[in-house]
Amino acid sequence: MTTTCPCGSGRPYDDCCEPLINGSRPATTAEELMRSRYSAYTKAEIAYILNTTHPNHRGDFDEKGSREWAENSVWEGLEIRNTWGGSAEESEGKVEFIATYRDKGVRRTHHELAEFKKEGGSWYFVDGVGIKPEPLKSDKVGRNEPCPCGSGQKYKKCCGK
Repeated sequence: MTTTCPCGSGRPYDDCCEPLINGSRPATTAEELMRSRYSAYTKAEIAYILNTTHPNHRGDFDEKGSREWAENSVWEGLEIRNTWGGSAEESEGKVEFIATYRDKGVRRTHHELAEFKKEGGSWYFVDGVGIKPEPLKSDKVGRNEPCPCGSGQKYKKCCGK
């Protein structure tokens, strides 16, 4: 049975991200690496996440925390918002993405602008900057209303602290 790749490409997993994760072939673009890293999180393939992190940034990698996050989340989808550079002919690129997942039943989003570099023919994740969601267009959020950040919690228990 063929399963669709978690990265949202619409392609079969065994033809999309799996060959990258198992080392059969390298990512050809920054976006392809981003998609494969998301798929690796959904499969808790933490060694791949570490190996595709730029060597200069691996000292900050929290393997245990990454594994716990990957294994304890229900991954719902990846949306690529934009890319800058990162083609097969380039050596640097950025990818803005939103990963949606559930943590202890609460729907969450991880919105990030990720930076990638290609060295020695391989793409690596270098760094990422979290992007805060834009506030809803309202004058005031009531303490007991859902938080506008999309966490699923009441405002007073989330951003209204």
